[in-house]
Amino acid sequence: MEEELAMLRQFIGQLQDLLNLYGSPLPPFDSLQPFHFHNQQQQNHNNGNNGNNNRWCFLNLDDGSADDYCSLVMAAGKSGSFKMLEPCKPPPSKKPRKERNRGKSLGTTSSTEVMQQEIWKEFPEDLFEAVIARLPITTFFRFRSVCQKWNSFLDSQSFSQHCAQVPQSNPWFYTIAHENVNSGAMYDPSLKKWHHPTISYLPTKTIVLPVASAGGLVCFLDIGHRNFYVCNPLTQSFRELPPRSVKVWSRVAVGMTLNSNAASGGYKILWVCCDGEHEVYDSLKNSWTRPGSMPSCIKLPLSLNFRSQAVSLGGTLYFMRSDPEGIVSYNMVTGVWKQSIIPAPHHLSDHTLAQCEGRIILVGLLTKNAATCVCIWELQKMTLLWKEVDRMPNIWCLDFYGKHVRMTCLGNSGLLMLSLRSRQMNRLVTYNVVSREWLKVPGCLVPRGRKRQWIACGTAFNPCLTATA
Repeated sequence: MEEELAMLRQFIGQLQDLLNLYGSPLPPFDSLQPFHFHNQQQQNHNNGNNGNNNRWCFLNLDDGSADDYCSLVMAAGKSGSFKMLEPCKPPPSKKPRKERNRGKSLGTTSSTEVMQQEIWKEFPEDLFEAVIARLPITTFFRFRSVCQKWNSFLDSQSFSQHCAQVPQSNPWFYTIAHENVNSGAMYDPSLKKWHHPTISYLPTKTIVLPVASAGGLVCFLDIGHRNFYVCNPLTQSFRELPPRSVKVWSRVAVGMTLNSNAASGGYKILWVCCDGEHEVYDSLKNSWTRPGSMPSCIKLPLSLNFRSQAVSLGGTLYFMRSDPEGIVSYNMVTGVWKQSIIPAPHHLSDHTLAQCEGRIILVGLLTKNAATCVCIWELQKMTLLWKEVDRMPNIWCLDFYGKHVRMTCLGNSGLLMLSLRSRQMNRLVTYNVVSREWLKVPGCLVPRGRKRQWIACGTAFNPCLTATA
């Protein structure tokens, strides 16, 4: 008898699963009374006894076959009458997954809408900006289309203060491709996604390249080294800088810093050429000034490494030079030039300065015989010597064996993007200076196309919604 009761309990569980899938669920198990005899069922039913309307009834286990048991399983319906599962009638057909999901989503949506209405109805107005300031950058731009009020947050001073309190995320990279030099592509390393912005204010009849960045702004210089432009690639805030007072037709190195006085804001841009001529632009004054001549302790001409962008640390810009090899620095606050003679590692090429948490980093290709590898060095402040701290994984470096590889460093602050290319290869990788993590970057495809673009140059910038040119 105990074995038969166990089989019956198993049958009830299977039946409950079946009804949960296709129809109304069973009543609680406590309300089930499976041990009524068949004749008692019939008597209660014929006498109109309604006390068992919410109960399940089964035959006595000794009174028939399994088919008889199934034919006499009855459940209470909503109307109070019993419904019988007929043994010869197949169960209802199973609904397709898409229909079941659609039903669930409809139910969920309606309940969510009610919940959202109740929440947002009582949501304090002064917290809207604090919440939206913490949204991911890409999400914010979708939310701008909700209403004019949310779209106006970009011009709100209080919204700027909320954004300033949010910890900075990974920098983005603004790049220029060989195939389309008049339009840029932005890479978001957090989402591993490329974006293709359109900066309508940039000139289209000349090639304009990103040369520096600071505080969410990117500085552009035309290929003729005549005109400067500053833009926020996210918000299209744009400014064309006034003409320089010194006409320089040779190539220049450019650096950009934020003003140390946070209350006044603004930024400064420095350009310097090989003969020592240089000027500083102040955004608050909207003018160029000549701070003075290069001190005699710095050897001229400056053999500047134009492949390496300037590094900004504490209001000081650092430029790479050769002959002699080392670093030239300029303090944007005091206007003082300094020079440090630092011999470069042997067999080094395509090297670039970078910085992370106050440390100066050197990134370059180390080539010996037919083997090529990307190496990372850190400048030792006491000895002014480069110390190797990391290398690209050997399995990746095998792809460079026997190839003439060229490298461009597109970012120089904490997170680096390296463009490695040869005739047979075009690879993008990122390197996190803190975690020492190497990651491959998905290819940058032509908008609305499948062709991969070859990245020519670029710069890293901290995405900021409230930075204005």
